[in-house]
Amino acid sequence: MAAGGDEAGCGTDAEALREALCVLAGSDPENCSYPQGYVKRQAVFACNTCTPNAAEPAGVCLACANNCHDGHDIFELYTKRHFCCDCGNNKFGDFKCQLIPDKDDENVRNRYNHNFSGCYCTCDRPYPDTDDQANEEMIQCVVCEDWLHSRHLGCTVVEPEELQEMVCEACMNKAPFLWTYAAHFAVPPVIGPPQEGEEVNDEENSEQICGTASPSTSAEQTKKEMENKRSPCKRPRVEMTGSPSQTTLEKVSCRLRELQVQCPETPRRGAVFWPYSWRSELCTCMSCKKAYVAADVQFLMDQSDTILAYENKGLAEPFGQHPLMALINSMERVQQLEVIYGLKELTTSIAEFSDQTGAEGKMVTDEAVNQFFEDLRAGKRRKANAEYQ
Repeated sequence: MAAGGDEAGCGTDAEALREALCVLAGSDPENCSYPQGYVKRQAVFACNTCTPNAAEPAGVCLACANNCHDGHDIFELYTKRHFCCDCGNNKFGDFKCQLIPDKDDENVRNRYNHNFSGCYCTCDRPYPDTDDQANEEMIQCVVCEDWLHSRHLGCTVVEPEELQEMVCEACMNKAPFLWTYAAHFAVPPVIGPPQEGEEVNDEENSEQICGTASPSTSAEQTKKEMENKRSPCKRPRVEMTGSPSQTTLEKVSCRLRELQVQCPETPRRGAVFWPYSWRSELCTCMSCKKAYVAADVQFLMDQSDTILAYENKGLAEPFGQHPLMALINSMERVQQLEVIYGLKELTTSIAEFSDQTGAEGKMVTDEAVNQFFEDLRAGKRRKANAEYQ
């Protein structure tokens, strides 16, 4: 998979490990996130063992996935915005959360999709898909947060290292004013092929491309077309009279309106890829803010909502800064899997190891790190043998 356009799941084991750490390090592996309410962004999991009914989707936080659902059939959903942990609520029947047993019956503001049943994309297929011979990577839309196959995006996908934030075609059409911004800031502005049964007037489309117009189009006709365009920022015409201060207030500019004048909205198809800085280009005038709320995309005004901001926050924590991160590429496969699936125990052990090494004034060497992992494996073997007996 690839998150928000970021490359993932298609490189080496070390790269996969780092991607996993980017996702998990920003969430608390020890404490259920429920007391925080609808967390701005966190790693979310669905338990197919406890909530297999697609009609009652539910999600749990990282701590509950580690503590309450260890050994269960878990779907890793990457991250979700504004999500409150469901673990142990009414959707789980008699099952109770081991960390916070007393929870509301339901988190009414949570949003669910078919990902919570292990299905993704417009094709509604699982991931990984054993029937998909192509084994194609998937990319997450930053609006609906669903995952789509590259071949189902309806556009030409840029090279993986250039993937940034992606908004799928369905979400673009739910917030159509985004097409105006796409004409100016999207990378690349690729129009997908026409849908089956749809007729395309190439001559008409060529006249609508940004910066061009038919020679026969009069200035008056162009003006009328611009005035008739639907815009969340459309407002009554203001006569420029009165004092300078009053005039200044009446001339409050709207970035979207300015962009529409420069390049009117044109029919577009397919998903759109954006640079990470694109949200800073969005207009935040009152009319536009209302339009974001109406389209339910108000989070686009928040720069810290991005996956990149979440990952950077996680990697800025002590675990992300730890010297062991530099040794990831030299770890064996077994060691990498232990890091991914034993994150809770590992983070605690690493903190103790770091504190002890610092207290003794020792350098963190490869030998010390290898011994650390050997001791960790030995401890797990002892624990497994004790449970078996």
